[in-house]
Amino acid sequence: MHPYDIEHGAPSRASQGGVEDATRLLASLFRNFEGSIAFRLWNGDRVQLGKAADRQAMPRFLLVCRSPQVVRELVLSRDPLRLAEAYFRGDIEVEGDFFSAVAIKDQLRSLRLSARDLPGALLAAVRLRTWAVHDASPAAGLPRGNHVRSHSRNENRDAIAFHYDVSNDFYALWLDRAMVYSCAYFEHADDTIDQAQQAKLDHICAKLMLRPGESLLDIGCGWGALIMHAARHYGVRAHGITLSRRQLELASRRILEAGLQDQVTIELRDYRDLAGECIYDKIASVGMFEHIGLNNLPVYFSTVHRLLKPSGLFLNHGITHDVEGWEPTLSTEFINRYVFPDGQLDSIGNIQRRMERARFEIADVEALRPHYALTLRHWVARLEQRRAEALQHVSEATYRVWRLYMAACALEFESGELGVYQVLASKRAGVPAALPMTRRHLYEHAASRERPA
Repeated sequence: MHPYDIEHGAPSRASQGGVEDATRLLASLFRNFEGSIAFRLWNGDRVQLGKAADRQAMPRFLLVCRSPQVVRELVLSRDPLRLAEAYFRGDIEVEGDFFSAVAIKDQLRSLRLSARDLPGALLAAVRLRTWAVHDASPAAGLPRGNHVRSHSRNENRDAIAFHYDVSNDFYALWLDRAMVYSCAYFEHADDTIDQAQQAKLDHICAKLMLRPGESLLDIGCGWGALIMHAARHYGVRAHGITLSRRQLELASRRILEAGLQDQVTIELRDYRDLAGECIYDKIASVGMFEHIGLNNLPVYFSTVHRLLKPSGLFLNHGITHDVEGWEPTLSTEFINRYVFPDGQLDSIGNIQRRMERARFEIADVEALRPHYALTLRHWVARLEQRRAEALQHVSEATYRVWRLYMAACALEFESGELGVYQVLASKRAGVPAALPMTRRHLYEHAASRERPA
């Protein structure tokens, strides 16, 4: 007997057609599901499935299927990307714990129809197709980036525009006040996102041992948070580069409003086009090198090495993968299709090896993986709280893409599939960097700083 329970709700305006076949398909697929999962079909019927369905009265989330083709695709393909597309279109909705719903993607792919169930399921799927009101292929309105092949200047510029030029106002809704779009640094478990991001900026500046009058380059400076913080609190002359015109516009305005135009500059420029040698005392790159492309890492690191003064320091802050290289998987395809068309990750070991080949001496490596998981959960909660405002700046599909991508990434950081590291390095040029013997200065600096409001 199938472990499912059905509640018949009041029929909606939607057709009752296909409900019985859909129920049979779902029951067959989730016969051996270890937990409990609940669906509400397009006519209002509620179906609860899984081995624990009779023991768990209320699953943590409810999947609302708004059309027969969603069920058909779920059973026949079990492809989480197709389900993601259905969610982006609004054909499937999640009520309850969104993170728990996203977490079933790996279980979903492992489900199999039994030999006994397969013939009947295929027949039901054929009948269900006759009730489809539209094709379940991706809708034309879904945001989708162009495939990046060589990470050329044009490809990287277009990919950055696809992600970062969505809307400054959209990002401002769920980021912190300084609009820092990278992993925060939670010194206390109850820190707000504003406190954690200010702590991160200060942590980077302390690691770089910034001093008044020094020159700082920020590669991929976003909306200017780090260069402004470094100039205001450490007295440096800071320059930032970005490929996003909208980031440039807002950052330039913020610099003027803060009265920092004599200390802080920003320009639209590819890192490969930075000229000069031994220009900067310190260089930072925060949440940018994931866009470079693995084949371009030698050029990236050699460029930084060329621009850095002999005794200078370089801090690279970026996301890594738990496996080497960037092979086609469910996660990589999702990221490149809908979020970062140019995104590529590698293991921290390979990243350090590339840095050493570029004649950097690695001085310090810090893992911040739990911090990014918490950062993303803050972002998702803030985005959900301000959904109505977000829809004034982006489409419903774009809102859903960002919500799903950030929730999925939070889970991958929590599981260890993704990591994030700050790597501090000095230039091998015959002049040693003046680094302390221990990390004590970092923690003494943090203890002396007032906790931001």
